[in-house]
Amino acid sequence: MFIGIVNAQVVKPKFEKQNELTKATYFYDNGSIKEVGFFKNDKLHNKWISYNKDGNISVIANYSEGKKDGKWYILSNDSIKEVTYKANKIIKIENVAGTELNYI
Repeated sequence: MFIGIVNAQVVKPKFEKQNELTKATYFYDNGSIKEVGFFKNDKLHNKWISYNKDGNISVIANYSEGKKDGKWYILSNDSIKEVTYKANKIIKIENVAGTELNYI
């Protein structure tokens, strides 16, 4: 009988101070970027971009002092959904024509 132990290498997040904001970059275990965004006063703030394991953008999100605010884009292989938030509440959901992010 063989018992193996696997040690997954954990890639620590990177934090960079940029004026009153702190830029955060989170990584997958393989070292590729998982998420990039900003904190202000320890709360999610401004634009956050999430990537899938293949390196493609999966979500573009916007926060205002920890609350979902503004337009979010949720991407899949064949569609883009635009979700509009105001103070953490969904205002509108629509499908966006095409699958390109040229206008975002």
